Amino acid sequence: MGSRIKTFSDLLAELQASADVVASLSKDSETEPEILAEFAALVAKFGPILDDLRENKIMDTPPIRKAVESLEKELGRARGLMRSPNPNISVEQIEELSRGLGRSLGLVLFSSLDFLSADAKEKIGALHKEMMNTKFETSWSPDREESEFDRKTEFVNEFGVEDDIAEEVEEIEEIEEEIITLDIDDVVLQLKYGNDEEFKFALSELRSLIRDQMVDDEWINDEGIVLILSNRLGSSKPNNRLTIIQMLRNLVTENANNKEKLADPNSLSTIVKSLTRDVEERREAVGLLLDLSDLPAVHRRIGRIQGCIVLLVAILNGEDPVASGDAGKLLCALSSNTQNALHMAEAGYFKPLVHYLKEGSDMSKILMATALSRMELTNQSRGSLGEDGAIEPLVKMFNAGKLESKLSALSALQNLSMLTENIQRLVSSGIVVALLQLLFSVTSVLMTLREPASAILARIAQSESILVNQDVAQQMLSLLNLSSPVIQCHLLQALNSIAAHSSASKVRNKMKENGAIHLLLPFLSETNSKTRTGALNLLYTLSKYLPAEFTEQLGETHINIIVNIIALSTCDSEKAAAIGILSNLPVSDKKATDTLKRANLLSILVSIMSSIPATSTPTTCWLVESIAGVFIRFTVPSDKRLQIFSAEHGVIPLLVKLLSSGSPVAKSRAATSLAQLSQNSLSLRKSRSSRWFCVPPSVDAYCGIHDGYCFVKSTFCLLKAGAISPLVQILEDDEREADEAALSALATLAQDEIWEHGINCITKPSGAQPIIKVLELGTVKAQEKALWILERIFRVEAHRVQYGESAQVVLIDLAQKGDPKLRPTIAKLLAQLELLQAQSSYF
Repeated sequence: MGSRIKTFSDLLAELQASADVVASLSKDSETEPEILAEFAALVAKFGPILDDLRENKIMDTPPIRKAVESLEKELGRARGLMRSPNPNISVEQIEELSRGLGRSLGLVLFSSLDFLSADAKEKIGALHKEMMNTKFETSWSPDREESEFDRKTEFVNEFGVEDDIAEEVEEIEEIEEEIITLDIDDVVLQLKYGNDEEFKFALSELRSLIRDQMVDDEWINDEGIVLILSNRLGSSKPNNRLTIIQMLRNLVTENANNKEKLADPNSLSTIVKSLTRDVEERREAVGLLLDLSDLPAVHRRIGRIQGCIVLLVAILNGEDPVASGDAGKLLCALSSNTQNALHMAEAGYFKPLVHYLKEGSDMSKILMATALSRMELTNQSRGSLGEDGAIEPLVKMFNAGKLESKLSALSALQNLSMLTENIQRLVSSGIVVALLQLLFSVTSVLMTLREPASAILARIAQSESILVNQDVAQQMLSLLNLSSPVIQCHLLQALNSIAAHSSASKVRNKMKENGAIHLLLPFLSETNSKTRTGALNLLYTLSKYLPAEFTEQLGETHINIIVNIIALSTCDSEKAAAIGILSNLPVSDKKATDTLKRANLLSILVSIMSSIPATSTPTTCWLVESIAGVFIRFTVPSDKRLQIFSAEHGVIPLLVKLLSSGSPVAKSRAATSLAQLSQNSLSLRKSRSSRWFCVPPSVDAYCGIHDGYCFVKSTFCLLKAGAISPLVQILEDDEREADEAALSALATLAQDEIWEHGINCITKPSGAQPIIKVLELGTVKAQEKALWILERIFRVEAHRVQYGESAQVVLIDLAQKGDPKLRPTIAKLLAQLELLQAQSSYF
């Protein structure tokens, strides 16, 4: 069998081992130790290069293999010389060995250009150059000079390698011919017309010619090298493109006249295309454009090339620090043109635009502000503009500029005010007073500014910092009837935001004292739906914080108007605000209840609840919460007829559904209504011994809790309504807002007459654990109700045995860390669990 062909990896491994041996022998040699140590250091540099080559799995091609084999032979020759029994090695022999290794390394480089990274090419090229140019210095002696020739002769004769050397040189020359060695005329021809492979080698030759100073600027100019390279750039392969751009950078750096040759639109467009390529090409392309950017013509043309500025901004924000730095310098240079600055802003780079707002001419400022007002900015972009300082110069333009300047500045500020972080910057700029003054102005030329001014005020009002201006709400109220519908909408939004701030109690009271409610009620009849909705939102907020005062001014007429809006509006947010107003009216106001009943509100609300989609939105959530709030009015325990009226309209199934599907607020309100209904279940249930049944009730109608016949619509029984499990589930959930209402409803099942049956039903779904959980996590009021129910649960021996142990740890902890008013009840429970004497004064 023939010998196995070595794999490329094996070949490189052997090569590395050979290099290590040569380096080691050179260091240990006693002849010319300084020179051989220097030679050993050069050979040692092969290690990292060969490691890089081994990691590249696609380099095993015939030309590369031949080049590597020639390097292996050169290392073999060096190894043989170092092992020679004749210790006399001449400087010329070492230099020849070095050049031989350098030639072979150059062959490796040329044959593998398509496969190597730029870093690897640079490493190999540097070592190749170093080995080819190495001169070993030594001290002169007569003996050395006399014996140089003899030593050379002895070396050749002793190893019999004279013929071998000739053969090796011939073989290397063959490889060099394969890789193409071109004369100067051929270089130009291949650069112009060669295919990709020929062009690649022509580029290598051109680089060598320039590096070795075999051609000068005159030749480069006469042959049109810059234009040739520029023309080939667009159609070349990636590695060739990178080499072209690098050479062009060198050419324009060495001779500034070459820049003019690349300043035409076609050449620049071709370079710009390289901004979309891989990291290295992109980096070099940005650098080349920066090198050219000191020409005025390049300034003008780069900005006009489609996509150029967008690409530069992307590179500026990229991860390559060199390319990013050059892109930043280039953008800075291009920003001297206002159109370029606008293109940069559209691409998300705003510093040049902000610079013009601060230091540009009046026309430049107006241009930038107008553009800013029309841009569709993301919140991130608005944040960047705020951080870069765009707001202060815009406010200055509004305060001090002429009409056109004021309008462009206000429109830009309106766009920026859409971001919450910018609102504080606006307040800090002192613009609020100026905006209000503008709204009060009756000067006709300023009327066009009032709409953007009111829109900005509406945004600023979302921040509590607006409350620094004590009279701002009253000033806005006085403007309502003097403004157009658009401005009215903005003012109503601003007033609603101000009134809704938790720290605005003084402002709300002042609004009430100055007749805000009386001023707003006529807007309920407004035909403009946006204005009407704005008024409803503000009235809802005021009714939430000032229910008693609100009721005093809300007569039957306006209640009927609100009910009519609820019935006819197609806007969920308008309905939610209107229903919210009614839910905030005091439940004790029987007159309002009668008015709502006559207006058939309950039927309207049941209809709305039945048509609300399952998918919840903030608006539908608010709508449901408001409806659940109104249901509390129609289920007050003091009016059984009203409760029956509600039950007959189908309210109870809707309430039970809300226990499982509503928000925490909706669940709490639904549980409150069910608790109110359940308070009367015992008195309304039909006794089993009753003789008043025309038809005997079915067995299913019997209620084990109330020990009689119960019906959802007539006795409001929680058991028959299927409400017990969802009420217990509320206690098991992580949200705690509805705990108190749910416990209130469950507590109606533990009244003295029915407590034992009720407790059995309460503990049936999940035992006593949900009640115990409230003791750990609930509010004080919820804990108080939970303790009341738990005391009844532990009256039953079986429950004490089953749940006592888990409860006692929580109870002791609550006694030590909880509210002091809970301690007497806790003591009673611990006594039930026989952990404390009934008469103990421990707590």
